Amino acid sequence: MILEVRTYRLNPGQADEFLRVMTTEALPMLAERGIDVVDAGLSLDPDGQPQPDGYLVRAFDSPAHRTQQEDAFYGSSDWIEGPRPGLLATIETYHTVVLEVPEAVVDGLRRR
Repeated sequence: MILEVRTYRLNPGQADEFLRVMTTEALPMLAERGIDVVDAGLSLDPDGQPQPDGYLVRAFDSPAHRTQQEDAFYGSSDWIEGPRPGLLATIETYHTVVLEVPEAVVDGLRRR
């Protein structure tokens, strides 16, 4: 499996809005398009307290499948005219790491 971990440095004071738009608008849209979201939310600081940074973890069958699904999603008018502007307004920068992992790792990371 291909595991994509995207982390977001959020603009000051935007954590609640990021979480709202992510959970109520972006995640349902990703699910409708068949994109496997493993988990998403706000990061924790070393003491386990929420901090103003976010993350999104997605799984794909292959690198080609990832490219195909992301191109279709991010190029869609539903995304561009929907939650994209509101979500991007909350994000200062983001970073993406892509890993190849066994399916058991993906299943173990799923939020239950």
